[in-house]
Amino acid sequence: MKMKNDLNIKKLYALSSENRRFCFSLPLKNFIRVGKRDYEVKLKHDEKFGTYILWKNRKYPVQIVRSRQNKYEILFNDISYTFTVETPFSMQRMKVLSSVKGKTEKEVIKAPMPGKIIDVLVREGSSVLRGEPLLILEAMKMQNEIQSPVNGNVIKVLAKPNTNVMKDDVLVEIKVE
Repeated sequence: MKMKNDLNIKKLYALSSENRRFCFSLPLKNFIRVGKRDYEVKLKHDEKFGTYILWKNRKYPVQIVRSRQNKYEILFNDISYTFTVETPFSMQRMKVLSSVKGKTEKEVIKAPMPGKIIDVLVREGSSVLRGEPLLILEAMKMQNEIQSPVNGNVIKVLAKPNTNVMKDDVLVEIKVE
């Protein structure tokens, strides 16, 4: 996988669904380190096996099942893994937001950019989990899933389908659990 590094990013982080953090130095190398030992790893593709990782002369099938923004679900050796890819800047932002998050009882979800509300997926009184989609916002001909940053109950839904919103307009209010 080639990555364009226009922002001079030297590291990427993968966060598992349990918030376990894995650091990768860029550019990516064709080896992994287990303990203090390096092992050669190759990502390959052919007609017979599809995409697979070759490690210790064994083939492990890999398939990207779902990707949305920086969140991925892959099948690796027939086991499903979900993770996000974060830059050092986004990791720091998440750290700051999580420290502020615990100090409030209500989370206000604002529009991250101007656009059109395509669909609202929650109602007032519904229970939501962190990462659950709240609504679909179309901006620049792309549909963006706005997700809940917290577990809680929806207090107020201000977004309406087929309406336009500006950046920082309040879309949903959630009472944090």
